[in-house]
Amino acid sequence: MKIEQIYTGCLAHAAYYIENKGEAAIFDPLREVQPYIDRAERDNAKIKYVFETHFHADFVSGHLDLQKKTGAKIVFGPTAKPGYDAVIAKDNQVFEIGDYKIKAIHTPGHTMESTTYLLIDEDGQEHGIITGDTLFIGDVGRPDLAQHVVSELTEEKLAGHLYDSLRNKIMPLSDDLIVYPNHGAGSACGKMMSKETTDTLGHQKKVNYALRPDMTKEEFTTELLTGLTPPPGYFPQNVLLNIKGYESLDTIMERGEKPLSPGAFEMAANETQALMLDTRDPEDFAKGYIPNSINIGLNGNFAMWVGEMIPDVKQEILLITYPGKEEEAITRLSRVGYDHTIGYLKDGYKSWKNSGKDIETIKRITAKDFEKEYKLNNSLVFDVRKKSEFDSEHIIGAVNIPLNEINTHLAQFPKDSSFILHCLGGYRSMIAASILKQRGWHMLTDVIGGFRDISKTEVPRSEYVCPTTML
Repeated sequence: MKIEQIYTGCLAHAAYYIENKGEAAIFDPLREVQPYIDRAERDNAKIKYVFETHFHADFVSGHLDLQKKTGAKIVFGPTAKPGYDAVIAKDNQVFEIGDYKIKAIHTPGHTMESTTYLLIDEDGQEHGIITGDTLFIGDVGRPDLAQHVVSELTEEKLAGHLYDSLRNKIMPLSDDLIVYPNHGAGSACGKMMSKETTDTLGHQKKVNYALRPDMTKEEFTTELLTGLTPPPGYFPQNVLLNIKGYESLDTIMERGEKPLSPGAFEMAANETQALMLDTRDPEDFAKGYIPNSINIGLNGNFAMWVGEMIPDVKQEILLITYPGKEEEAITRLSRVGYDHTIGYLKDGYKSWKNSGKDIETIKRITAKDFEKEYKLNNSLVFDVRKKSEFDSEHIIGAVNIPLNEINTHLAQFPKDSSFILHCLGGYRSMIAASILKQRGWHMLTDVIGGFRDISKTEVPRSEYVCPTTML
C-alpha cells in the first residue's frame, strides 16, 4: 500500500499521504499545505479527501486551505460539528481512494469526535490504522483536553470512553496492522510516547501499558491520569480555531512579511501592543538585543515554547530573525495559531545595532565559572527545567521554577540581589532571562551549557531515588 508518513520533528507531528490510481488523501495536515499539493502533483494525483482524526489542540490543521486550493472534501468522525463544510462520517463508513478503502472507526476518548481510519489495500487486505491521538506508540492520548473547551467533558468521563474505544474498537483488530499515530516523543498530547513513529498493533498490545488485557476501567483511568502535567495554555485556543475556522496562510504571510527599517520597527513597537520576538540563537541574543524583546530561538522547540509563553494567540508580533528566516518564523508561528505577525526587522539585529539605537545584553558564565561562584558566594540559583528533570538530579539549594510556570512565580525572583539561571543546555534559561529582563529584573546571570555542563563540574548535586518497598 502506498502510504507516506510526513514527520515534522519540532512539533513531533505526523501527517500521512496516500495515493492510488491518481487519487490521493491527506491525513491531519499541518498549516502550510503546499508541500502536500506538490507531493500529489509528483504522482499526477488529485487530492480527493482531507481526513481529520479529531479537532487538534497542539497545532492548527491545514484542512481549510487544502479544501480551498484543491477542492478536496474534509472528513471528520461522528459527532464533529465544524463551523464550515465537511463530511461527518458515520461509524464504519467507507471512503475510496482509487482501489484503496478507508474505513472510519469512531474511537472517542481523547476527544468525543476522535476517529481511527482503517486502511484497506487494493486486494482487500487490511494494512494499518491511522490513529490520531487515540493510540500512540507506547502511550494513548491524554483525556483532559476537551474539558477546557466543553466543561462537562471531564477527564474521567473521557478516560472511560477511551478505555471502551481501545477494548472494543482497536484491540480486536489484527496484530499485523501497522499503527500510524499523529505524534511521537516530545508532543504534549501524551506523557510517555516512544521515539518510534510506527509499530505493529500486535507489538503494542504486548508493550503499551494502556493495552493490557487484564486492566479494569478504574485501573486504566488511574494509570492514564497519573503524572499528567497541565496542558499548554494555547491548546484550547487552537481547538477553537480548528472547529470554527481561520484565515488563509497566504493572508497571514502577506501581513507578516513586511520588512521594517529600524526606525519603522521602533515606531510600530511604540504605537501598537506588539510583542518583539527575537528568534535568534541564545548565544547571539545574549550578546546584544533590542530592549524589551524576548528570545525564543527557532533552533529549538520554537512553536511549543511560543505557545507556552505567549498567552494569547491573537497577540500581535514583531519579528527579529536571522536574515532569510522570516518566512520560516511566520510559518512556524501560524502552525500553533499565532497568526498576527505584523512585520519584521529588515536585515535583522545587525541593522538595529548599526543604527546606533539602544541595546541590551545578558550576562553569561561558563559552568566552570559557575562552580567558582557557587562555592565562593553560595549564589541563589534558579533551575527552570521541568519538575521531573529537577527531581532526577539538581544542584543542592537550587530553586525549581519550570519555565512554563515563570509568569506565575515572578515574585520569587529577587530584584535587589543577584541570582543565576540555568536549564539543561541554555535554550530555556535564555527564554526565562529575556522575560525577566523585560519585566525589570536585571541582576541575573545565565549559565552557558546549563546543567549538562554543570554536571561535569564539582558542584554538589542531589539525586532523587525512587522509593522502593522492602520485601
